This record gives sequence, C-alpha cells and structure tokens, in this order.
Amino acid sequence: MVAPGVGGGGGPSRWPAEEELDIVRRKVVEISGRDEHEVRVAACPYRICPLGAHIDHQGGIVTAMTINYGVLLGFVPSNDSEVLLKSGQFEGVIRFRVDELQKPIDNPENINWESYARGAVYALQNSGYDLKKGIIGYISGVKGLDSSGLSSSAAVGIAYLLALENVNDLVVSSVDNIQLDKSIENKYLGLENGILDPSAILLSRYGYLTFMDCKTASPSYVYFSELSKNQQPQGQLPFKILLAFSGLQHNLPKKRGYNTRVFECKEAARALLHASGCEEASNILRNVDSVIYEAQKCVLEENLSRRAEHYFSEMKRVAKGRDAWARGNLQELGQLISASGRSSILNYECGSKEMIQLYEILLKAPGVLGARFSGAGFRGCCLAIVESDRAEAAAAYVAAEYEKAQPELVSRIPVGRRVLVCEPGDSARVILPDGHVHS
Repeated sequence: MVAPGVGGGGGPSRWPAEEELDIVRRKVVEISGRDEHEVRVAACPYRICPLGAHIDHQGGIVTAMTINYGVLLGFVPSNDSEVLLKSGQFEGVIRFRVDELQKPIDNPENINWESYARGAVYALQNSGYDLKKGIIGYISGVKGLDSSGLSSSAAVGIAYLLALENVNDLVVSSVDNIQLDKSIENKYLGLENGILDPSAILLSRYGYLTFMDCKTASPSYVYFSELSKNQQPQGQLPFKILLAFSGLQHNLPKKRGYNTRVFECKEAARALLHASGCEEASNILRNVDSVIYEAQKCVLEENLSRRAEHYFSEMKRVAKGRDAWARGNLQELGQLISASGRSSILNYECGSKEMIQLYEILLKAPGVLGARFSGAGFRGCCLAIVESDRAEAAAAYVAAEYEKAQPELVSRIPVGRRVLVCEPGDSARVILPDGHVHS
C-alpha cells in the first residue's frame, strides 16, 4: 500500500492519501463490476495507547490516539444479502449472507480473516439490527503493521461494522459501535478484550488525547496544551510518534497470553474485595478503593500483587498524564509513558526479551521523550513520542541498534517498515464516493 501523504499548512498528515483510496476503489471495481464512483471506503486507523495499558478490562481509565496508518475497506452494496470479500493480505474469497444466523466460534484456533466479517454480522444481528443488504468489498491493511500491537483486529472489525451499517441505512452511534466491536471480540471470537481499542479508533480526534473511562464507557478529550489553546495554531503538534517493529509476529503462548493476565487481575480484585468485606461487587480492580488496596494488598499472592500494583500505579500515571498533556509538558508525559513501560515489564510481566531490548534502545535514542510496548509486549512493536525535529535521527538510531541486537529478526521486516515516523490521526469514518465523510 502507498505510504500516507502529508498534508500541507502545518496540519495533520492526510490519511488516507488519494493514491491509497484509488487503489482500493479500483480493486472493488474489479471484484464487483460496478462503477468507481459508486465505491465507498471505510477508513479505520490504527491506534496507540500512551498510558493506561492493560487496565481497560479492569474498568480503568485509559488514554489513546490514532495514527496516520490503518485499514481501508472499499465496498459497494450488493444487490441482495450476499457478502463477497477479497483481501490485500490473505488469499481466497469470502462468501456468505447477512441473513444467515452466525454462531460464535467455539475454538480460537479457527479464527481467520473471514471471522471478523462474520463477527460483525453476528454483533449486529444479536443487537437487533435488521440486515437486508450485504457488501462487495476489498479490505487492506498496511503491510507489516498487522499483528504488531496497533489494534489492527479492532480496526478490521469496525470497518466491517461501518460498511454494513452504511449499506443498510443504519444509524449507529460511535458509543454503540464500541459495544458492537466488543461483541465481535468477546462473544463471537471468545477473546477477553476491553473497550480501549474500539474507543480509540472510533472516538479519537486530531490534536486531542482521548480518555476513556472503561467502567462507565464515557469518553473525554483534552486538547494538547489546553491552557494555551487559543495561541497555538491548529495542527502544529511539537512531537512525532515513533513505531519500532520487533519482527516477532507469532501468536502469544497460551500460558502467557492476554486472557491469563485478565484472569489474574480478576483474582486480585476478588481477593481484595473479599478482604474488605465487599464481596457483592463485581471482580474488577476499579471496584477496589485505592485506600483499601494499600491496606489489604498484603493478602495477595506474589503474581496477583504485581498485577494489582500495575493497575493502581497506571491509574495514577493516567491522571498525571492528563495534566501534563493539558499543560503541553511533553517531558513529563514522556517520563510517565516510560514508567508505564517499566511497570508492564516488572508488574504485568508481559514483555519478551526482544521487545524489552527494543524498548531499552528507544529510551536511548536522540529526542525520544518516552517509550513503551504497543500492545501486550510479547511481539509486535514499541512506540515512542519524540521531538519533531529529531524524529528521523531517532528512527535511524533505533533501526541500527536493534539490527545489531537482533539481525535475524530484523531481516524479516520489510526495509521500509522497521521504524516508522508517524503523525497523530483522526477517527474512523466512511468516505463517500463524492469525497465527503460520513462519521
């Protein structure tokens, strides 16, 4: 896929670029035989989580922003209820009907690229939406960025939801789509994901940091340097986002996987609530008052103690990060991001050796203000915020140092995808044939 273009005038990078849209539209024309001017495109950006990692499933408050890379789904309405799809990453053709009853996957080993399209239909069916029309479409992510901790799976699920809603004239709010995507992940695929990923993709706004309270599902936004908002030209953010890829893209071992960490956090919450006489509350750490945690944490086994410590310390970092972002204090924000990365390693125990190496290299790179894993940290990539004028130097440093440390892994990564300099992005949307946006 063509690299995103950069908009002029000091504004955000323009994604998707017109060249990217043209490629997807032409593919849809080939598949459907329809006119290019009929093709709509669901543009769903990838996301990063600077602070709040791993605490969304415990009702925590998380931060997020999107980047100027993502998933594009070009589509036209089918003439009936059939769904017909091709992919830029995977072989074969998907065919099924939206009036077929979709049943949850009973074995995670059976999840494939078709699962997300069927999962979107399942989620809409189970929420009472009437689907009459299918789609003919072509979906493509950015080569090298899938399975890398940027929430590409949520971007794919949301793309299918937006497309199906569009052709069936359904009016669905972003907040409702967050729950629909959660239904794809939790109920259809059997994964224990929270709402961080879809919230980031559906709610982010350029120039703002999105804060999502995962217990109340309520978002809020803070503009960068809120106190000087009127004096700062829109779009001129003084930082870039660095994404450094590890070359690891295998699925997580089950014994160390995401679902295990979620279970341990729930067990920690159960023990703390029991010790404080609050057994009636649901077993999430958000239901444990921080004062009770400090008084009762001695009851926790060692691994549960580490998970709880990550949760409570991360909640503090989110609160401090909100204030730092509002004041435009990138140095403080960066320190908090790096501290989050350390806690993920020491307390959440979710990093592989290679990812920890990459994280430590990023911390030494010129102009890098803060770094952490993007995603769980067993595979994929690390993120960093970096001073704008030193971003390219930082990228070159990280690429060279990581290649020295892991030459075999680096050889697996496409040359242009080893370290990316990115811009903050915007929210998911449907781009209509006339170029107008339907959010």
